[in-house]
Amino acid sequence: MRPDTATRGSDDVQLDEQVSPEDCGCAPTPREQRALRNPMSRRMALGLGGVGILSLGALGLTVAPTAFAADYPSWDDVQRAKNNEAAKASEVSRIEGLIASLQADVAAKQAEAERLAGEYLAAQEAYETAAAQAEELQAQADAEDARAKETAGKLGRLAAQQYRSGGDDAALELFFSGSAATADDLLAKLGTMDRLVAANQGVYADAVGARDNAKNLSNQAQVARDERDRLQKEAEQKMLAAQDAAVAAQAALDAQNANLDTLQAQLAALKDTTAKTIADYQTGVEVRRREEEARKAAAAAAAKKAAEEAAAAAAAAAAAGGGGGGSSGGSGGQAGTSGWVRPASGYISSWYGNRGTICGNGYCTTGHRGIDFATSCWSPIYAAASGRVIVAQRLSSWGNYVKIQHGDGTVTAYAHIADGGYNVGVGQSVGAGQVIAYVGNTGASSGCHLHFEVWIGADRIDPAPFLRARGISV
Repeated sequence: MRPDTATRGSDDVQLDEQVSPEDCGCAPTPREQRALRNPMSRRMALGLGGVGILSLGALGLTVAPTAFAADYPSWDDVQRAKNNEAAKASEVSRIEGLIASLQADVAAKQAEAERLAGEYLAAQEAYETAAAQAEELQAQADAEDARAKETAGKLGRLAAQQYRSGGDDAALELFFSGSAATADDLLAKLGTMDRLVAANQGVYADAVGARDNAKNLSNQAQVARDERDRLQKEAEQKMLAAQDAAVAAQAALDAQNANLDTLQAQLAALKDTTAKTIADYQTGVEVRRREEEARKAAAAAAAKKAAEEAAAAAAAAAAAGGGGGGSSGGSGGQAGTSGWVRPASGYISSWYGNRGTICGNGYCTTGHRGIDFATSCWSPIYAAASGRVIVAQRLSSWGNYVKIQHGDGTVTAYAHIADGGYNVGVGQSVGAGQVIAYVGNTGASSGCHLHFEVWIGADRIDPAPFLRARGISV
């Protein structure tokens, strides 16, 4: 592992810029990074999307109204107040209170969304632990059952030999008829043959012990499966609660974004003692609004172009027979087959499976149900396939996190995204190879990298063979 990557765990925008990160596949410019890091930015807001494995449309969720509702001043209110010192002081106090209330409402909802997201993550991990325990117990039960049957079979062959010499055709029929389908059936019949049992007491006792162990382990496995199912339902409930909270936080932030610029401009106008008019401030707000709309439109067009190019490259690769996997490095966005691409550049610094404890930023994790792409901070993260964004928020030890549901029901997830590094929001459709975020070091992480996951239903599988089967080098 390279020391520079450490142990991996895990507003005025210029419109004359001709190349965006989505166009060139590179990291954002310094200006874009500053905009992304702005705590009031839209990209920061997208960190409070939803949690879960279902799309918002499938859940039937709508944006909840904010708890904070206000009667916002008009520009006419501001003009009248500016002409009267007493009214001006009152209006300044009112607007300052509105700004503070908006910001407090967003902060409270963001904190609640993150708290519930942490509960969901803990519940999901508890479910996965219970599922693994149930599988292990059942495997042990199956092994003991096989041992019991094998030992009973040995006794059966001994019985056949013993009773063949004695000429007992009924006994021979017992062991060669195939009627003893299970170890329990065979041992029950063997138990009636006193002469055989007495001569092979140790073997018989071992077979009975294995049979009893198999039954006991099978019962334990059933209890574990029941607990697994209970925990899965609990995780789903917490997922929905976290998603509701995230939607409410997003609604609060949308309300803030829709009103904060105007309120701050109105406040500045009231405090201004120069000859600058109210109309000048009002015009400035409108200009910034139009610039923001133009920026969003340009970004959407660039993202669409990138997605179309990635889809065309994937189709060409599929037509050519695809490519193999297995290397220790690769380019992010590199097309595989069937519309899949490599989600990030770099080599794999940590594979799927158990490993030692990893700590970072106040979080610690032990299991590792994904693979880590070691690459530099603010490197682009690409959608591994086309789909719909179902999660975009900070999520405990995963840090800033995005989840995409694909057309075949598969879900991919992208963790440890940089603060302010979201490039998509919940409910947004994305194309294979589209830049959805930028690599960071948030959550349980000790160096910049992408933690990448593949979900089938409620379970996370090893992404490496999954990607290789789709012609992607890892």
